[in-house]
Amino acid sequence: MSESKLQNRSVVLGVTGSIAAYKAVYLAGRLRRDGASVTVVMTESSQRFVTPLTFQTITRNEVITDLWSSVTSWDAEHVALAKAAECVVVAPATANIIAKAALGIADDALSCLLMTTRAPVIFAPAMNSAMYRSPGVQRNIRTLAEMGVEFAGPGEGLLADGSTGIGRLAEPDEIMEVVAKALE
Repeated sequence: MSESKLQNRSVVLGVTGSIAAYKAVYLAGRLRRDGASVTVVMTESSQRFVTPLTFQTITRNEVITDLWSSVTSWDAEHVALAKAAECVVVAPATANIIAKAALGIADDALSCLLMTTRAPVIFAPAMNSAMYRSPGVQRNIRTLAEMGVEFAGPGEGLLADGSTGIGRLAEPDEIMEVVAKALE
């Protein structure tokens, strides 16, 4: 991917609670190396897998971890960030955040940002195959697709529980391709 596609573009990376959160660190680094300004919004459960300091070091930006974090302007942090974002990527996207977004639930910084942004939104699902194939998750994915949300993956292969199947977080290169298309 050429640097010019992401150069000086504002990308928000939402990270949720999945073992696949470690791949989001690599994705944040790739986005930044390709010229994007990356701000990470982490759910509470994501912080059990990767620390905010890791993302802050990689992106050189503040990491949003709390809906009630310090307000630096008259806009609440998630509202200001939603306005500034040119693209929002949720990777990994758990069944929980997919459901929240599909149902309009806004109870943390990431879900509030998703309800507020007008930027293109990309979800990169990551979960167990049974969860991914469940009727509820599939319904929520269809709902989000009807709302204009793009999807990157999921991939197939070895999963965290030792099984093999669909549900792996798409590789960062695949996610980068979807981001580049969204920003065209």
